[in-house]
Amino acid sequence: MLTHHRRPVCLSLISTDLPLWSMLETAATLYQKDQERFHIILKQPPFPSSTPSESLFSSPFAPDSVNKEGLLWLELSPYRVIMTMQGNGQLGYRHFWEQGVYGTSRYWLYGDTIGSTSALRLRNYTRSLQLVGYPLPHTLRIDYELWAQHLQMGHYILSLEIHH
Repeated sequence: MLTHHRRPVCLSLISTDLPLWSMLETAATLYQKDQERFHIILKQPPFPSSTPSESLFSSPFAPDSVNKEGLLWLELSPYRVIMTMQGNGQLGYRHFWEQGVYGTSRYWLYGDTIGSTSALRLRNYTRSLQLVGYPLPHTLRIDYELWAQHLQMGHYILSLEIHH
């Protein structure tokens, strides 16, 4: 039976070798699908508009009233995680992580006209995936590398804290 809980969460993305750090604190809905599978749904604030004066290191979670919010959906289990962002109007992405496996990271950029979509597909190698907590998870940590062909594009840590 599908049960749900409303919880405050903190989602952060840190690069260990690039000057990148983003954090989002918000409320999310945690759905328990079965004993080990969960879905977490939260609203992602709009991405900043791209103006020449913007800093290269601005947070992708920074609020901006001009752009649309996105819906961030995480499918969690102790074995794999899928994260999908949709509804932003400008960008969509889907990441698949499984420990010790090369997963995929796909990004879609939507243009101003119908049918003008650009897609980018990268690989990610999941060094470790930890989902902690029983009966409901309270911590998710994914340590992964992002790859384009044979070029490593950084080492990242995605962390999700679910407060009870």
